[in-house]
Formats: sequence, C-alpha cells, structure tokens
Amino acid sequence: MAQERVERRLAAILAADVAGYSRLMGLDEAGTARRLRDRLAAMRPIVGKHDGRIVKTTGDGVLIEFPSVVAAVECAIKVQKLMARRNAKLVAEQRVLYRIGINLGEVLVEGDDILGDGVNIAARLEGIADPGGICLSRSAYEQVKSKIDTQYADMGEQRLKNIADPLQVFRVNVGLAAAASASPTLPLPDGPSIVVLPFTNLSVDPEHAYFADGVTEDLTTALSRLRWLFVIARNSAFVYKDKAVDVRTIARDLGVRYALEGSVRAAGQRIRITGQLIDGETAKHIWAEKYDRQLHDIFTVQDEITENIVAAIEPHLYAQEGYRAARQPPESVDVWGLVIRAIDLINKFGRKHNEEAQRLLRRAIKIDPSYARAHATLSWAIWWATLYYYVEDRSEGYRQSALHAQEALRLDQSEPWAHMTVGLNLSTSGQHQRALAEHQAALNLNPSFALAHTAYGWALLRAGRFDDAIAETAKALRMSPLDSFSGLYTTIHGLALLAARRFAEALPYLRASVAADAEFAGHYNALISCCGHLGLIEEAEEFTARRNKVGPPLRVGVLRNNLRGFAHCEVFAEGLIKAGIPE
Repeated sequence: MAQERVERRLAAILAADVAGYSRLMGLDEAGTARRLRDRLAAMRPIVGKHDGRIVKTTGDGVLIEFPSVVAAVECAIKVQKLMARRNAKLVAEQRVLYRIGINLGEVLVEGDDILGDGVNIAARLEGIADPGGICLSRSAYEQVKSKIDTQYADMGEQRLKNIADPLQVFRVNVGLAAAASASPTLPLPDGPSIVVLPFTNLSVDPEHAYFADGVTEDLTTALSRLRWLFVIARNSAFVYKDKAVDVRTIARDLGVRYALEGSVRAAGQRIRITGQLIDGETAKHIWAEKYDRQLHDIFTVQDEITENIVAAIEPHLYAQEGYRAARQPPESVDVWGLVIRAIDLINKFGRKHNEEAQRLLRRAIKIDPSYARAHATLSWAIWWATLYYYVEDRSEGYRQSALHAQEALRLDQSEPWAHMTVGLNLSTSGQHQRALAEHQAALNLNPSFALAHTAYGWALLRAGRFDDAIAETAKALRMSPLDSFSGLYTTIHGLALLAARRFAEALPYLRASVAADAEFAGHYNALISCCGHLGLIEEAEEFTARRNKVGPPLRVGVLRNNLRGFAHCEVFAEGLIKAGIPE
C-alpha cells in the first residue's frame, strides 16, 4: 500500500463558526440547518474567486486554506457583508452570524487535511471574534495592514486556549453592514445575575422528568424573590433543556454571571438532588453539593439548596437578607406535579398545549381545591386562551379567568400569577388604577417575573404612561430574551414605542412579533399602523393581506371600538388610516 504523502508548508488559514449555534438549533433545528446549508452554498463561489480551498466543514463551521493572507481577508470581508445583507431580512432569532479567525502559519498536510498550530491558532481566533466579525493574528495582520483598504483595531495580547504563549490579536473593521447584523452581546446587570438551567432527570422512570422541572421552577421563583439578584426567566432557561451547551455560551447568550445546574434522581421513596453553581465566564465550579432525602422532604431540600447558592454568590447580602423561603406547597406531590406539568405545557405556546394544561390544572384543583398555585396558573391559561380566540365566548373566558385568579388570592395573597391576571382583566375593562396596583403587587412578590413586567407595561400603556410602559416592557425583553412568549413581549414593547410616536424604533419589534407568531391576527395590527406612520405603504399592504388571511378583515372602526378608553387609541387608528385601512 502506498504511503500517504505528508508535508509541511506555510499557509493562510481561515476558520469560521456560527455564533450561538446551539441556541439557534434549539429554537428552530430544521430552519437553522436549512439556513446553514444556504450560507455555505453562498460562501463557496466567493472562496473560489479568491483561490481558496475548503478543507473541511462541520455542522456549524468551516476551515479554508488560501495562498495568501490578502486573499483570505478579502474573502472574509465579502463573506461577512453578504451574511449581513441576508440577515437584514430576518429577525434576530433566525440570523446566522459567522465568527472568523485568520492566521498565517505553518501547517502539516496529510492528504486533503491540514493540521498543526497554524490551524489551531486560526480556530482560537475565531472563538474570540465578535458575531459577524473577523480577528487576525499578528502574522496575518503584518501581511495585510497596508494592502487592504480597511481599518484594524489592536486588541492587545490575548491568551488563547491550548496556545502556550499570549498572542497579539487585531480586529478587522468589516463595515457597518456586517456590524449592524450582529446581535449585540447582552451587558451584565450591575448586581449578581444568574440563570437556573433545567435540572436533569436521571431517574429510570421518564415520568420523573416533571419532578426535575419542578425543582428548576421553584428554585427560579425562590431566587427571584431576592430583590438584589437578577434572575433569568424560566422560559429562556428552558430553551437549553436536554441540550449539551457550554455554560459559557449560555451565560454569554443570556447576559448573566452565574449558572446553576443540577440533576434529580428518584428511586422508591428516596431522592438525590445535586446542584452546581458555575461562573459563566470561566466555567469554574464555585459551589457543589448533593442532598439525599426522603421524597416527602423535597421542599426543605429546595430551601437548603437556595440558601447555599445565595450564600455562595454574595455572603454579605445573604446575611443582610436573612433569606428563608416561606412558601406553603400542598402536601401531595402528585398535585404539585400536575401543576408543574401544566406550566410546561402553557409555555409551549399552542391551543392543544393550553387545553391539556387546563385539563391537568382542573384535575389538580379537584384533588386539592385549596391549592392557590393551581387556581393562579389556571387563571392565566384561561386568559391566554381567551386572548388568542381559543374560546368562543370571550366575555365568559375573561370572567372565568378572573374568578380563578380571585380564588387564588383568597387562598394565598402571595401568588404573583394571580395578581398579574387580575391586573390584566382590570386593565382590559378600563380600570387602570386598580390594574396598575395589581401588577405592582405581582412584581413586588417576584421582581424577576418577565411576563408580569410586560403585563404591567401593557397596563401603563393603556393608562397613557407611555415612557413608563417602554421601560417596563424593555425589562421583560432583557430578563427573558429567549421566551416562548416573545411575540407578546415584542408586540407590547413595540406598541408602547408606537404610542410614544417613536415609530422607527417600534418597527423592528413589531416585525419580530409577526415573525414569532404569524398566525395571530392581532400582532399585525400595530405593525400595519407603524408602517402607515412611516409611509411604508407597500409593506403595510403586504402585511394587511397576510393578516386578513388569518383573521376577519381589519377595519379602523372596529379597532377604535376595541380600544375605547385606552390612551393609545388615536395614534393607533391614525397609522391605520395612513396605511389605507378602511373605516
């Protein structure tokens, strides 16, 4: 057998990967895979024109060899600008953003493959590049600094993983088009911040998965009651359920300093819960513990875990707060499990899921009519079903929602979901001051309740406090950037900006709402009004046609009647008239 030829040579190496690949796949696996194939197909002719050779591709990356650094950098800039143009047509959750690293170094050639430190350095440079950006090693920079008409920024010496010595790195200015396409890195909040990742079910019985979800849910709620601690909302955390994602990537995606992860293993009447607190920047374990308890003792275990986490994050704040969870769960774990399962179904967002959630919640209430959380969660499920026209008699739907919320508060005044739903019903009926008080009560109980911030912002909007509404809805978007209810979040935030006549700022949020849920006619209305105010008549006509396929024909008079008594009614109607919507 002939021995394969091995040689060494100097080469310009370009390594690229997709920023936030795991998150994109979690949001839309099929769509992301399709967009990645399209982007690679679009990249190939550009590589060919610059005499590049694609050495290998992976699910989210590509390795390319060029005859010169000039060719590699020119190709990289063109690729990033092409990606920016394509991303401009997509909402943030669909954008494919490449990070590119380029190095000039010696490589070992084995057949069609290239190996060695030259390749490793290019891969590490790609890892520290911004989404939509390009990083160069010093050796590459020296080759192009006077040959390509662009700007470079000296990032100083960087320590790269598995590279012995620090390396001077330069960032390439790829132009406004590419920069505008990149999703900005979320800044860390001023104080401590954390995401509670979905705990893993290690039990043989898959039915115990709800138990692990319940631990995650209760820890998130308990930590959220600490006013000094910024906690990512449950829905954004559950995007990562059952996915192997580097905790540093998760922390970067969500803009938090710490992550709590763990597992639950149940066997008979015994349960073991493990938990680890991890630094999101370094992936270093700060704290870890395991708890072996009888199954009926689970709530005490959760309190102990929460205390230890808080103590590890900020001991002096913990001492000042003297925190101890004061929640009174039902004695029956079965009832608790029904509610946890229902919450998971509601957050999956859909009619069938909502109907199944209501069935489970009614079953829980039948078993234990005094369980306030079951009534509170059912009140929200009914309200959402009514908003989305899942029920025929909307007046009766809102009435049933209000009844369950009031019953929850009769049983337990500390149920934030119930206060929020009471506030939503009061706001819908035009009782603005009472509604605002209920929403404030919900947020006093749970300051990191992202959905309640949106609901509060909605009530503020209807009451005419537009700037306050913008601030509250922005908090919801920051707290839960990957929420399953993101269509609602962006709609209300965009609507608040529309009401304040900040039309250009409102437009991308309202477009994102339609992209998130194209089957709900209500999301189109504010977008069409905004287009009318901005003179985007063709776009308004396009959205009107799409909207009228999923709902009754839009009429200004009907909308005025629906918004009677709300402060944003006239600016809304004015935009629709400009868009050509009939009275």
